[in-house]
Amino acid sequence: MNAKELREKSLDDLNVSLLELCKERANNRIQRATGQINQTHIAKQIKNDIARVKTVIGEKLREN
Repeated sequence: MNAKELREKSLDDLNVSLLELCKERANNRIQRATGQINQTHIAKQIKNDIARVKTVIGEKLREN
C-alpha cells in the first residue's frame, strides 16, 4: 500500500482500511506470541501501513 493510492481513497474508506490493519496487527501479535508465525517482518509492514493511513487521514482532515 503506498501513499499515492491512499490519497485517492475517501475518508470513510481510509477509516475502514485502518480498522482492518489494526485487526490484522492484533492477529499477527497473537500468532507471534504463540509461535505460529515465521515471518516476523510482517509486523513492521503492518505498523508502517497503519502510520501511513493515519498520516493520510490527518492530511485530509486538515484540507477540510
